[in-house]
Amino acid sequence: MITENIEKIFIPSGDTKEEIKEREKIISEVYRKWYDNNLSKSVFNHNLKDYINIRFVSINETIHHASRSFLSTLAVLQIDLILRNAYQIGKPVKPKLDNKKQEDFSEIIIMECPLIGMGTAKLTVGVKKKSGMKIQYCITAIGIKKPSEL
Repeated sequence: MITENIEKIFIPSGDTKEEIKEREKIISEVYRKWYDNNLSKSVFNHNLKDYINIRFVSINETIHHASRSFLSTLAVLQIDLILRNAYQIGKPVKPKLDNKKQEDFSEIIIMECPLIGMGTAKLTVGVKKKSGMKIQYCITAIGIKKPSEL
């Protein structure tokens, strides 16, 4: 399990360039370990009744966005839980026209996953135009309590 030594991981909570870089490294390592341990590179999501796949765009987008926040980095440590248990919020939306990374998607699904004792994680999933394959686009924290509020 990726988070088996979670109590041994120090996640910097500040906003300096060095702290953001350190969080980028942590997220990258989480994905590397997840990728090594999941041959299918996907997880079945109960709400969508379909697999959510991890691809290069998943890793890059999440590293870029989640590393900006201590709480989002903390949420990424729960990647399996989020991919498996997130539920869709509202109807899918069209991808942003000005976002080159979203051009292969026909629609974007916004999902949420409650994280016990923390709040909620947001999971963004893109649906590939040609195949309909669901790709994890990004994981971030929304409404997650700060450590001082826990």
